[in-house]
Amino acid sequence: QVQLVESGGGLVQPGGSLRLSCAASGITFSMYVMGWYRQAPGKERELVAAASSGGTANYADSVKGRFTISRDNAKSTVYLQMNSLQPEDTAVYYCLAGWGSRHYWGQGTQVTVSS
Repeated sequence: QVQLVESGGGLVQPGGSLRLSCAASGITFSMYVMGWYRQAPGKERELVAAASSGGTANYADSVKGRFTISRDNAKSTVYLQMNSLQPEDTAVYYCLAGWGSRHYWGQGTQVTVSS
C-alpha cells in the first residue's frame, strides 16, 4: 500500500519560513519524480516544485529563489524549504510521487501565511 504523509504545515507570519516533509512508503522512492503542489481556496491545484529521481529541481516562477525542494532517497522523504513566505503562499500543500503512469498523492498539509 502506497502512503505519502506530509507534515510541517502551520501558521506563519509574512517573511517567515516553514519546512514541509513528505515521507513515502510502498514505492521504490528513488525511481519516482517527487513534487509539491498547492491549492488555494477557489483556485486550481498548481505545481510548486519537483525533483527528478536524479535530484534535478524545477520551480514555479512564483517561488523561485524562495523555495527549495530536496530529497533524501535513503529516508524516502522529500522536503520543501519555504522562505520569505507571503500571504499568497497560503494553500493546502500536497506531495506527489510520479513514475510513468503511476501517480500518488498525499493528504495535504495546510500552510497559512498571515499576520
